Amino acid sequence: MQASDDTLFRASAAGNQAAFGELYERHARAIYNYLFRRLADWSEAEDLTAVVFLEAFRRRNDVVVVEGKVLPWLYGIATNVLRNRRRALWRHRGLLAQLESRGDAVAADVADRAAATQQMRAVLGRIASLPRRQQDVVALCIWSGLNYEEAAAALDVPVGTVRSRLARARAALTELDSASGHTEDEMELARSTGR
Repeated sequence: MQASDDTLFRASAAGNQAAFGELYERHARAIYNYLFRRLADWSEAEDLTAVVFLEAFRRRNDVVVVEGKVLPWLYGIATNVLRNRRRALWRHRGLLAQLESRGDAVAADVADRAAATQQMRAVLGRIASLPRRQQDVVALCIWSGLNYEEAAAALDVPVGTVRSRLARARAALTELDSASGHTEDEMELARSTGR
């Protein structure tokens, strides 16, 4: 039987490094996808995923478990990392240029990543019109699939606040979509975009 998140965090706090490694393996992909969807930059999302887990390791004695899960707590850390750390969006251009010169397979991968980045930037442009707090709720509930209670724990706000922010965000996006000709399919595509 697989150990619970809570058990692994307690073991990690007691000095068991393998326990924290198992937590990383269990949740790193979800945190990476959340960060990519917020940044539309795969390289920065990878960097910030590492920062989130370093912060979680540093704060492992303060973990907040919601219904047996630590993922909402990790999303909360990721949200704070996003707020506190602004980086240049195009710092990986030089690396991409080098990779393109190495061959077709790498060039195809670079092209796919560039297309995914461009697509996420378009969606992110629409989301950017929302207040920051509504953006956080959209990213957690729609893109990352958290329920209201989990998102409330991640953001440290009441459940009703999550519900109202999400309702206002959906209404604003529907109005924006009607005015600009965007479709709900683009938002759904953004939910599935990631590495």
